[in-house]
Amino acid sequence: MRLERPKWPAGSCCAAMITINLNAELFWLQLDPSCTNMPKTLSLGQYGMTRGVKRILDVLEERGIKATFFTPGWVAEKYSEKLLTIRDKGHEIAAMGYRHENMALLSLEEQTDAIKRGIESIEKICGITPRGFRSPEGELTLETLRIAKSCGMEYSSNLCDDDRPYNKDLGNGETLLEIPVHWVNYDLPYFAFNYHPAFPAGQGRIANYTGVLNNWCDEFYGCHEYGLCYVLQLDPAAIGAPGRISLLEDLLDYMESLGGVWFATGSEMAEYCRCLERK
Repeated sequence: MRLERPKWPAGSCCAAMITINLNAELFWLQLDPSCTNMPKTLSLGQYGMTRGVKRILDVLEERGIKATFFTPGWVAEKYSEKLLTIRDKGHEIAAMGYRHENMALLSLEEQTDAIKRGIESIEKICGITPRGFRSPEGELTLETLRIAKSCGMEYSSNLCDDDRPYNKDLGNGETLLEIPVHWVNYDLPYFAFNYHPAFPAGQGRIANYTGVLNNWCDEFYGCHEYGLCYVLQLDPAAIGAPGRISLLEDLLDYMESLGGVWFATGSEMAEYCRCLERK
């Protein structure tokens, strides 16, 4: 299934998915395991959970928008109260491995264990079974998607080869719905910064806020014009700062000003695509 110009519910012009990656301090621990003894570096990720998540939830609640929160199992366990708050506000909680693993570097057994542990942690903490999967470190293999499907995942949001949902061929007659993403619509590459471990390696960041907002608005305008699916990725440690949360507010206001936007969670998108296939 590849939708040339997708037809969205209720005659909407385009679709939009707001997704949040709950990396917490795992982003920095994966970058350098010695960070476990670096409270300053860990605090960069912890800030997203202690301060950023609430600001995101407030913005979404003001506009009546439901988002998809991808979370590693370890984060669900450590920040269980935050996850329950997200669930109780009606947002979707989806899977992201267990401990921010780079799936492409793991064996099939290690990938399976990480994905299963992540799902089990979400089930235990939140009482729900996640339906979507995003690779925590960004890279993955075709086997990763096969494992995710075998673990009950109904959709993936990892690849960058389209701007419409489509069924990814997994081989052996199997497919998995893919909801593509793009780096330009992800806040972390613009704003993540640390001296040691150095990120980015060559330094030279943080991006101009107005420039980032312009990028996001321009990308959304294109999706709206061509009837595509706009997927925004956010990290609470980046967008959740008091000077940056207004970027999310301004972007959502702009999106709503164009009209005809179907805001969907990953599960809602998956269900809609299944209905189209049945028809």
